[in-house]
Amino acid sequence: MSHAEYVSSISIDCVIFGFDEGELKVLLIKRAKDPSKGGWALPGGFVGQEEDLDVAAKTILEELTGLKKIYMEQLHTFGDVNRYPLARVISIVYASLIKVGDYELRAADNAQEAVWHPVSEVPQLVFDHSKMLAVALERLKRDVQYQPIGFELLPKKFTLTQLQTLYETVLETTLDKRNFRKKILGMDLLIALDEFQRGAPNRAARLFKFDTQKYKELKSKGFMFEL
Repeated sequence: MSHAEYVSSISIDCVIFGFDEGELKVLLIKRAKDPSKGGWALPGGFVGQEEDLDVAAKTILEELTGLKKIYMEQLHTFGDVNRYPLARVISIVYASLIKVGDYELRAADNAQEAVWHPVSEVPQLVFDHSKMLAVALERLKRDVQYQPIGFELLPKKFTLTQLQTLYETVLETTLDKRNFRKKILGMDLLIALDEFQRGAPNRAARLFKFDTQKYKELKSKGFMFEL
């Protein structure tokens, strides 16, 4: 059989990470249609015949979860022959990091529910979505050490404890408090604010924010972020 005789479809699946209440979370939907109706899945759908991939990714995510204007990057392609039960489907995975509190979920289309699940408590996922999530997590662990993407998951103003908790959660390890603070402050990428954490049970911690402009300037001069 020649290549021209093969018929396959292209789908997109989205791995959207968020950090909320001290936990790394991933956005999942409960499927409203077969196959695997009622199963938990990453938000995904088929690409239209005349639809660009990047446009399709944003459209699919918005239709399923209500999330709009989310910046996503292509992460990986999954093309195992039997990955989808009804036909040959090749899936392109897109990934993003967002602040959970900045968005409101609204399940629709092929989603009964749209829910943030702690990564540590993700249920069994349909098709090969567990593999997709595992690949995305490994990429996140690598990237967060060499790019300041972790700040995208935090509020605009944060404490050093919140920042350390984020990195410990993503990397699944315990970091030495003194060394972590010495290294992160030594990069000179944080602006110390004359504001303190509200509602703290003990001594209120100082708030900081990430100096985006300073990072751009340093990066243009060859600075390498490395945690």
